[in-house]
Amino acid sequence: MTRQVAVVVLDGLRRDMLGPDATPALHAFARDATTFAAHRSVFPSATRVVSACFATGCLPATHGLQGNSVALMEDGTLTPHDVGHPGFMDHWRRVRGRTFAVPTLAERLARAGRTAMVFNNVSPGAARAHDPDGHGWVFHRAWAHGPGLRALPGAKAVTDVTLDTAGDARLTGYYLDRARDAGLAVLWLGEPDHAQHENPLGSPAAMAAIAGADACFARVRAALPPGTLLIACSDHGHQTVEDVIDIDAAFVAAGLKDGPGDASLLAVSNGTSALIYLHPGRQADANRVTGFLRAQPWVGSLLAGVDLRSAGHVPADGLLCAVSMRAEDRPNAFGVRGVGAAARPFAGKPDRMGCGQHGGLGAYEQMPFLMIAGAGFAPGATVAAPSSVIDLAPTILAHLGIPADGCEGRALQSR
Repeated sequence: MTRQVAVVVLDGLRRDMLGPDATPALHAFARDATTFAAHRSVFPSATRVVSACFATGCLPATHGLQGNSVALMEDGTLTPHDVGHPGFMDHWRRVRGRTFAVPTLAERLARAGRTAMVFNNVSPGAARAHDPDGHGWVFHRAWAHGPGLRALPGAKAVTDVTLDTAGDARLTGYYLDRARDAGLAVLWLGEPDHAQHENPLGSPAAMAAIAGADACFARVRAALPPGTLLIACSDHGHQTVEDVIDIDAAFVAAGLKDGPGDASLLAVSNGTSALIYLHPGRQADANRVTGFLRAQPWVGSLLAGVDLRSAGHVPADGLLCAVSMRAEDRPNAFGVRGVGAAARPFAGKPDRMGCGQHGGLGAYEQMPFLMIAGAGFAPGATVAAPSSVIDLAPTILAHLGIPADGCEGRALQSR
């Protein structure tokens, strides 16, 4: 029998929100799966960079994508970019001559004569991060390609999918219709992340989105053939935003930037974190910048030097350091714990006070869930040892019998 892997990602669902009432399908699945009780995201704990880590089994320092939003050195100038844009991967390739520095799951499967298919309802950039060079199939409402980055027109695209619970349900139908023979079939739902960004955590709207995503998982589980390795997971958690900080404006006020248009020092927001870029011509100012950041009450952790490397990054391509914003273990109005500050987004994106956000190292945003059922995983077992999103690629490859050389994660099958 040809082995297959199915992955269902409920974007933004933190594991303390699972339960018999909120997520009955996942609660039932736990009886037949191994649960990983200390599963963590990466840094930034944000979907596009997590997608890159999922696809490669490597941390950002190795695959090269630093965050959901990044700065690229272009013609001697640091230029901020939103990785979620559908054309970002093509632009990135033009700027640096390639996309990821290591192979993706889609590329590894293609080399082995197998097929990877990704059905994705988050940002187009996150969808493309699974297969930026077109080794397999990607289906997204704004971007759909087959092997060779061949655009999928008309009925083969999924342009009628919306970013909400109804859209997730429609995309689940496409997944069930089209992914039956894929070696790896990934369904990445947009909820409950989308609803949690627009509503308070624990509110009726946010809980309804969790229920809708759980129902999509139930449909997938019921349709899978015996022997399929089934992975149910999320990419990060959420915490409540109670303050928004304009870090670039703080740099200007401190005399570290000449004004808003000074691109020699950039704070690129990644939600509740920020990547700090310093032009190579200003390296003499590095200690002034990090010293200023360490003194700010809105900084939870400053990741520089060894700390930056321990978070999976290297000071390359202009990246000086990173900030994880202040986070505290207090409840919001609906009793959901975890509040803190966010970095003001660029490019006119909205600030949503009182709603969910993620990207940093706060306990609740670093609380995704992971359950796996199939060969090598004991039903009803709980693993207390830490696991990470970079462990999923080698786990998938191990089930399919494909080498995972170069992956930084480890296969999670019991030995």
